[in-house]
Amino acid sequence: MRLPCSLWRNFHGRVVPSRYLANMAAQRPSHVTVLGEQYPTDHMTNISPTIVSKLPLKLHTQPSHPLSTLRALIESHFPTYAHLSSLSPLVTPYQNFDLLSFPADHPGRSVTDSYYVNKDLMLRTHTSAHEVEVFERGETKWLLTADVYRRDEIDGSHYPVFHQTEGARIVSANSAGMKEIEEDNERLAAHLERSNIEIEDVPHLSPINPCQPAHDPKHTELIAKNLKLSLNSLMLHLFAGRVGATAQNPLRVRWIEATFPWTTPSFEVEVFFRGKWLEILGCGVIYQPTLDNANVSDKLGWAFGLGLERIAMVLYSIPDIRLFWSQDPRFLLQFKQGEITTFKPYSKYPACFKDVSFWLPEGQGLHENDFCDLVRDVAGDVVEDVKLMDNFTHPKTNRKSLCYRINYRSMDRSLSNDEANSLNAQVVSCLQDRFRVEIR
Repeated sequence: MRLPCSLWRNFHGRVVPSRYLANMAAQRPSHVTVLGEQYPTDHMTNISPTIVSKLPLKLHTQPSHPLSTLRALIESHFPTYAHLSSLSPLVTPYQNFDLLSFPADHPGRSVTDSYYVNKDLMLRTHTSAHEVEVFERGETKWLLTADVYRRDEIDGSHYPVFHQTEGARIVSANSAGMKEIEEDNERLAAHLERSNIEIEDVPHLSPINPCQPAHDPKHTELIAKNLKLSLNSLMLHLFAGRVGATAQNPLRVRWIEATFPWTTPSFEVEVFFRGKWLEILGCGVIYQPTLDNANVSDKLGWAFGLGLERIAMVLYSIPDIRLFWSQDPRFLLQFKQGEITTFKPYSKYPACFKDVSFWLPEGQGLHENDFCDLVRDVAGDVVEDVKLMDNFTHPKTNRKSLCYRINYRSMDRSLSNDEANSLNAQVVSCLQDRFRVEIR
């Protein structure tokens, strides 16, 4: 599975069996400590110790870290924008979903997809959770970079914590605001005309990517054009030097019509990099109810969001997303603030895989994200990936059996078979205690 489009990714939720919730409730402490504060737990609480331990780290603010350099590179392209990077990851579901017009039954609200402290407090799943509050406090042009949290599988390109940069611009929806946009469009178009870039565009508006009912189509066309010109310029800034763009071999960028709950018209942007198209970001004209919620109903604008890890893995040739969290000097000392250099692998230690096969209690399911969180809590980043190998239902008893293969491989040292066996035994023990499974 390829890495999804950061801020604009779709969530994939499943029904949570009631017995699963009952099991979790039986083991839940009355309070949980997050960022030094105690919070009461309830039926929604699912934040794990591993995730709590990541909250203070803020990789995007650590000098010389690849994510910090990439953040600074993006910010340098928008020097007149406010640069924000210190907002708390704790938000309400109302901020994270309702203010952005997420449907009440959207799967992203599920405990299998998002991390909850309790029913009233959660970890942000995207930087857009702060969009309304930033507009409401008067910012009209801003970038926000932050750590975001989503329950996910374990492999080399997925991690339950990742980092996003969101950018937004709004102007008055009147002749003065449109004149400002038109002048900026002329400036940006002239810059791109002189640059080594080839753009495959799509219409600013179309029947499948329409103007919002509350908006003037002419205004929307101007805003969408400004969005595209601004982001084409950003792609040039990020990638042209890395591909050696020339007049004969320009940087190739293409736009694709898309659908998102919080923008319309909406688009995705891809860059042709090292022989293939790479999905970079999602964007669009901001949904008017979002601006209404921020008390800026007289404004019109655009927003985009991108995942830093996705781009950094490509620019730095970093092969495994776990490496961003490494404290090994052999990783950290390879990088300097402001410089993008090719990562030099310092090890490729052998893998050691173990299978865990078990029967589920009658009538109970087990979401893959729950299994992966359990594995992370036990073994941390020593686990390279987890794969479902078998999903079997007994034809006579109707009992369900699952088999997962856990691939243990440290990024920093050789892992002995005895160590892998010990970790796997702990996984099995926790699996039995937490989910009452029967090991096969």
